[in-house]
Amino acid sequence: MQFVIIGSGRVGLRTARVLREEGHEVVVVEQDPTKADRAREAGFRVVEGDGAREGTLEEAGVDEADALGALTGDLNANFAACMIAKQHGCRTVMRIDEDYREEIYQKYADDVDEIIYPERLGAIGAKNALLGGNIRAIADIAQNLQIQLVTITNRSPMRGYTLSEVALPSEARILAFGKDGENLKIPLADDSLEAGDRVAVLADFDVLDEVRQLLVGDGTGAEHAMAGGE
Repeated sequence: MQFVIIGSGRVGLRTARVLREEGHEVVVVEQDPTKADRAREAGFRVVEGDGAREGTLEEAGVDEADALGALTGDLNANFAACMIAKQHGCRTVMRIDEDYREEIYQKYADDVDEIIYPERLGAIGAKNALLGGNIRAIADIAQNLQIQLVTITNRSPMRGYTLSEVALPSEARILAFGKDGENLKIPLADDSLEAGDRVAVLADFDVLDEVRQLLVGDGTGAEHAMAGGE
């Protein structure tokens, strides 16, 4: 998937790194020259300019992007970037500060796809908001390991199978299982997978796509609608 991240401060750059580590394409938009240089040094393609301007976003590839994350500390710039991106068909995620949480949520919640508060959410949660979907990253355990909470869909090739019949890659294993509407528990071999059930999976980054295809099915990208946090 392709993402445009507005702002390469602490939240923006960390989110961009998390997305890149999972194999996604990321373009960073930053108007501060020092921060822009830091993002380039981190290996990102950087468009230097105002992310609240349509021309800058077009240069960053908003027409081809699956989602845009407006993650600067400037609420007005974030909202303007999201409104432009919506016109280009992007999923939009807007950062707000904790102090503005309730008022801004009520005012703007219907205009963007997701509002996040980085002081609570963290980079993994911001990434989840950008991806959307039936897959929620819970935590990075090591450099190449991540725990994901996956919701089984009607498209899942494993729907109707028991956990003992689910053949995950060797670099992945199921940690917990929960029926739709129930708490997670220790997985049992004869637990069956149905739409709405949840599975916590520990997997190497290299096999995350394969795990998603097995448990969620085709179309695991931007059309899904769940988001989570650290």
